[in-house]
Amino acid sequence: MALLDFDEGKPMDVIPMGRATIDFNPNELNRTLDKVRTFTMYLGGSPANIAVGLAKLGKKVGFIGAVSDDQFGTFVESFFQERDIDTKYIVRVKNGAKLGLTFTEISSPVDSQILMYRNMAADLMISPEDVSEEYISNSKILLISGTALAARPSREACFMAMRYAREHGTKIIFDIDYRPYNWDSLSEVSIYYSLAGQMSDVIMGSREEFDLTENLQYGHNKVADHEIADKYIRLGNKIVIIKHGKKGSVAYGADKKAYKVDSYKVKLLKSFGGGDAYGSAFIYGLLEHWELPQCLRCATAHAAMVVASHSCSEAMQDIKSIYKFINERKDEQVIIPVDWKVIL
Repeated sequence: MALLDFDEGKPMDVIPMGRATIDFNPNELNRTLDKVRTFTMYLGGSPANIAVGLAKLGKKVGFIGAVSDDQFGTFVESFFQERDIDTKYIVRVKNGAKLGLTFTEISSPVDSQILMYRNMAADLMISPEDVSEEYISNSKILLISGTALAARPSREACFMAMRYAREHGTKIIFDIDYRPYNWDSLSEVSIYYSLAGQMSDVIMGSREEFDLTENLQYGHNKVADHEIADKYIRLGNKIVIIKHGKKGSVAYGADKKAYKVDSYKVKLLKSFGGGDAYGSAFIYGLLEHWELPQCLRCATAHAAMVVASHSCSEAMQDIKSIYKFINERKDEQVIIPVDWKVIL
C-alpha cells in the first residue's frame, strides 16, 4: 500500500525549490583538483538535478528559484526549457548576485571532493514575494532543499511555500541537503531544519544531517536511527530515510515497516550525484503510487547508473532504462526488510 496519496486533479507533479547552479566536473580523472587542467560544464544543484531527473522520467515539473542575470542564468533557463521544465517562476536577480559554481574533484572512483563558490549566491535571493500560492496549489509535491534555508530571504520564501503547500494539500518532501556555506551557526541549522522537518510529509538525509537537525554531536551520541524516525513520523511524516554512506540507508514508513537499502554493484566513475538520481526516481515511484520497497529499488538503481557517468544532470535516465538495469540484476537483493530498531 502506498504511503502517500495525491490529488490527481493537480496539473503539476513536482515543484523543486532551491538552488540551480553550475557544476564543473574535471576531464582529467584520478587526480586532485590542483592538478586538473580542463572541466566540462553541467547544470548542477540538488533540486535542479532532481527536476531534470523527474522530467526525464516523464513527470510534469516546475521550479521555484533565482538565477543570475547573465549568461549562466540563461544557461539554466535554457537547459530547463529544453527538457519541458516550467521556468515561469525562476526569477532573474538584479542586485549583482551570481550563480553558485561547484568545482568537483574525482581523485578516485570512490573519493571525490567538492569546492563550492557561494558568496552572493543568486539562488539565496529568492524572496517570499516571488512565491506564487496558486502555482504551489496546482502541484502534487513541493520539494524543499535544506540549502535554501541557509540565508534570508530564501529561507522565508521556503517557509512561505511550505505554508501554501500545507494549506492546499500539496505534499512536502524535505531533502536536508546540508552544505556548510552561508550558515551563521550550527544552532541556526538545527532550528530551521527541525522546523522544516515538522512541516514535511517525507524527510530524507544522511545520519550526519539528521544529527545537525537534532542538534546532536555527530558520531558521539547514542540516539538510534529509529528514535529519529519515530519522532518525525509522530510529527506527521509518512516516510523517513536515513542514509549511512557505504553502509546503505534505512527507510522507515508510517506503517511501521523498515527497509535497508543497499547499492547495486557497478563500476563507479565518481562518488557524487547519486543522491539526486535517487531522489528523482524515489519521487517518481511515489507519484506512481508504488509501495515503499519498489520506490526504493527504482531509486537505488537510478543512483547506481548516474554515479557510473561523468555528469549528474545529463546522466539522468528514463524509466525504461532503469527497468532494464533492474531486470539485468535480479539476483542482487538491494532492498531488505529489517527490524525497526536495526543498527547500521
